[in-house]
Formats: sequence, structure tokens, C-alpha cells
Amino acid sequence: MTTQTLEKPAKTAMNGVDVPTFLATLGVVGETPQIAQFTFRADGEWLSGTHSRTAFTGFHGAMQEMQHRRDYAVECDHPQVLCGADNGVTPVELLLAALASCITAGIGNIASIRQVKLHAVETKVEGDINLNGILGLDKSARNGFTGVRMAVKIRGDAPQEKLREIVEQSVARSAVFDVLSNGVPVSVEMAG
Repeated sequence: MTTQTLEKPAKTAMNGVDVPTFLATLGVVGETPQIAQFTFRADGEWLSGTHSRTAFTGFHGAMQEMQHRRDYAVECDHPQVLCGADNGVTPVELLLAALASCITAGIGNIASIRQVKLHAVETKVEGDINLNGILGLDKSARNGFTGVRMAVKIRGDAPQEKLREIVEQSVARSAVFDVLSNGVPVSVEMAG
């Protein structure tokens, strides 16, 4: 009697994720951990009133200076009810978008690594804020969100429990969720 070794099928690209390259990257980073040290940058400028633009052109990663394939920028403002001109989303809405985007990206990567074909991923994120803090009218009111809630709706070629595990793993590995949940030291200084 002979024993045969069954080979696992190779993981293939899925959900728009190049899984073989992703796995190779994990291997390289495992061998050279300093490759994983990144510094992202955002360069902001005031336009008028509460309207600003923030550009994202370059970052440091994989032990070198890098550029995005093109320049990116977002504009923020306050709505008219908050004395702005409503030329863009508020900065706190951008924070909610960052959380939604980070969790969604993680879901795409994790599902692909696990070879689960996704059909749809939708998120709804809400944050509660008492503006009396920002306005300086109530010193006991916090300036930022007092709570954030996120709902994820996911459909794919896997049982609901496996889809739930993918979402849970994405939350566990999300950089934005980590920053919001655990805080991070932030320093602000006058330049030039």
C-alpha cells in the first residue's frame, strides 16, 4: 500500500486581490521585518473659512521613499448649519470614512487569502458628537466622538459564520480601528 500526498491547490487571485503576490509579500516581511515600517504623510492647506484641502503625495515604506501613482487630495469643510460653506465633508466624517475603508479593505484581503469569493460588502458608520465641547460652551463635553457604531453587511460564497470570522479578523487587524480604540500619541507644534 502506498501513501499519496495530496497537494493543496494554489491560492489564486480573488476579489481584485493578487493573492500570490500578497502571500509572497508576507514571506518577505517575515524574513525582513523592518520592511514593514511605514510613515504616511498628509499636507494640508487652508483655503477659506472652514474649507481646507489635504494632499497625499508620498510616503516612506519598504525602506525607501515612495510616491502614489498619482496625486490625491481631499477637501473638508463644515456644513452651512455650522457656519461653513459645505465645500466638502467634515473632518470627523472623513474619520468615519477611514474606518469604513480600512475594515472594508481588510475584508477584501482576508476573504481573498481564505479563497472566499465576495459578492458585496457594505458598511454604515455613525459617530455621535456633542458640539458644545468644540464650541467651548460645556467643558465637560468631549470635543470628539462620544461613540462610533459600525454595521457591516457582507455576502459571499461561504457560510455566514465564515463571513463573520472574516469581518472579525478585519476588525482585529485594522489600523484605523486600533487608533480609534486605543488612541495614539499626537504632537502638534508650530513650524517655520
